[in-house]
Amino acid sequence: MAYSMGGKSPYVTPHIYHKHYAQAFDAESSNRTSPSRLYPKHDDPSDRRDPRLAVIGRDLEYFSQAGFDMDRIQLKRNAPVALLYEDAIRNEGAIISSSGALINFSGKKTGRSPKDKRIVYEETSKDDIWWGSVNIKMDEHTFEINRERAIDYLNTRDNVYVFDGYAGWDPKYRIKVRVICARAYHALFMNNMLIRPTEEELLDFGEPDFIIYNAGQFPANRFTKGMSSTTSVEINFKRMEMVILGTEYAGEMKKGVFSVMHYLQPVKFGQLSLHSSANVGIEEGDVTLFFGLSGTGKTTLSTDPRRKLIGDDEHVWSDDGVFNIEGGCYAKCINLSAEKEPEIFNAIRFGSILENVVYNPMSRVPDYDDISITENTRCAYPIEYIPGAQIPCLVDRQPSNIIMLTCDAFGVLPPVSKLTPEQASYHFLAGYTSKTPGTEDGVLEPIPTFSTCYSAPFIVLHPGRYAEMLAERMAKHQVNCWLINTGWTGGKYGTGKRCPLKVTRRIVDAVHSGELAKAEYETFDVFGLQIPTGLEGVPRELLNPKLAWQDKEAFEREVRKLGGMFKKAFALYEQDVEEKVRLAGPQF
Repeated sequence: MAYSMGGKSPYVTPHIYHKHYAQAFDAESSNRTSPSRLYPKHDDPSDRRDPRLAVIGRDLEYFSQAGFDMDRIQLKRNAPVALLYEDAIRNEGAIISSSGALINFSGKKTGRSPKDKRIVYEETSKDDIWWGSVNIKMDEHTFEINRERAIDYLNTRDNVYVFDGYAGWDPKYRIKVRVICARAYHALFMNNMLIRPTEEELLDFGEPDFIIYNAGQFPANRFTKGMSSTTSVEINFKRMEMVILGTEYAGEMKKGVFSVMHYLQPVKFGQLSLHSSANVGIEEGDVTLFFGLSGTGKTTLSTDPRRKLIGDDEHVWSDDGVFNIEGGCYAKCINLSAEKEPEIFNAIRFGSILENVVYNPMSRVPDYDDISITENTRCAYPIEYIPGAQIPCLVDRQPSNIIMLTCDAFGVLPPVSKLTPEQASYHFLAGYTSKTPGTEDGVLEPIPTFSTCYSAPFIVLHPGRYAEMLAERMAKHQVNCWLINTGWTGGKYGTGKRCPLKVTRRIVDAVHSGELAKAEYETFDVFGLQIPTGLEGVPRELLNPKLAWQDKEAFEREVRKLGGMFKKAFALYEQDVEEKVRLAGPQF
């Protein structure tokens, strides 16, 4: 701010002094129809319309036909990050954190609502969908009612944000996604999570392959047929559309896109979509996929100074190699620190968005230890904010290793096992880890969690189809598969100790160097796992958990107890897999 001479009132920049100046400019730029109105007059022959804000021609026709009141609303397409900041602060109560990230809040819903997720039952996809508790049926008429409700709500807003981007880094298999929403925070979130097109790509974007109508501020009518609450998250594969009502949690959009890719990649493209992280060796160029549920170490172990990160959560294993589905990361912030996770901590800067994070109102410093809003605090940021990321996020090389991560709180699974192809299919379908005491109210002892294909909430096809594709690719490319337990050893939770991170990192390094592939192995009873008899830097009693337990009878009881849980959980799939896969599980 500059001050004038002579003791007069200070000179104030007009767009600060006149609070509606910025809104008026935004409105003008959003509805411009000629290049001469977009830029000041000059002789620059390259003068052209700004694709980030202009909605004209076929796009304008699309929105009109979709039911949008173009005479009333302002459409802001692929708005600059700074503009989204301004709107979120002006209209949504957002604030800028001390590091430059935007802090905003999702309201009552601070996590996904899986019980309110629906898939439309229609002729083009009904024979492929794995119907049940994950994919609950919705009829087409109800979808149309909810879609109309969403558009009607969006028509009442002054600002409607549109973001056009890509899902999938490989142009051969990517889809064009359009997000239509009423919150600047949601537009910024998807700006980070989808792959951002260049201005040239945006001009030639054309019709999207998939559209999200996010009217999350407005509730679903719970008396509508098939509704279980005022929240509704629904996907229609025939129309290739998603409608969100009654929840403002941004993660619904991210996982909606993943669910669509989980359907399209196998069905349309014949490629394998995976809930996994992935990295590539800097020297050898070898690729590793990491499967794992929350708390198993997927993010930590795939972040490696000797390797480049391809992505942290969603990938496709294609005929050509491996590529990331997303353009950003969605990291948990609970107990985040610069010491423990410096890459994520330093990615929280201008352009990133902190979701439901408590902050100091005086200093604007986020308090990552405060869970008074939710334990599920999050940050979304572009993947290029991570140093050493593989940009573009794809490699034209097949994986050399697959690492399946589990956190066994019963303390009986070995820190590392080499899996046969049949065992790999079995453990992929089982998707085992443990919830430990303290993770949820009422959890007093370890609770086993079986999340098939390590992605149960997002599964669209029958799990056996993903497992079969995984087995085929592993066999074709001779991929090694390892089960790594980052949980307890020497006893179960409360008596044993967590396997040290340095030991797990040593094991992962031995996987990458090829050292473990050449090791000698012995058989681990009940589960039939092959475990190395020795590995430099790892104590023998850690490699074979039975040696670490003082009470051998207690160890045998826990092994059989866990084995029984595996058998019970796997019963859901055993009729749909080959006998050799059924026999790859625990045997008594």
